[in-house]
Amino acid sequence: MAEVQYRFRDDEPVADPGVTVGAFGEQSNASAVRLEPGDEARDLIPHLERIRLVEVNFPVFGDGRGYSSARILREAGYTGELRAVGEVLVDQIAFMRRCGFDAFAPDVPLDPADADNAFGRYGEVYQPTIDGLAPIWAKRHG
Repeated sequence: MAEVQYRFRDDEPVADPGVTVGAFGEQSNASAVRLEPGDEARDLIPHLERIRLVEVNFPVFGDGRGYSSARILREAGYTGELRAVGEVLVDQIAFMRRCGFDAFAPDVPLDPADADNAFGRYGEVYQPTIDGLAPIWAKRHG
């Protein structure tokens, strides 16, 4: 996976709230879609080539379905912007990045220094994910 600049987006509006997963396939000119918890990310796979932005909503910090949606889309070949929106906490952003998110639009702005610390907190990882980092066990066992 290419190096990605992780950015916080508070200067751009979120996708048109009317562009839901259900309506996306019917709108031939739509290039952005918003996934809500419970939406099926796999429904977007036939349309990946025309999508420039996927927003994944986290209405509450404890709802982790968006992590799976991000990984499904990245593993299917989605290369556009994948933005986590809603209740995005600094404690979560490093894990969101590992699943494929490259932009964040939290309801409550994050301190940039805290975000930098979160991204750099863990030098080694234990699970393979979409970010391409080698898990520590693979380094030990070739």
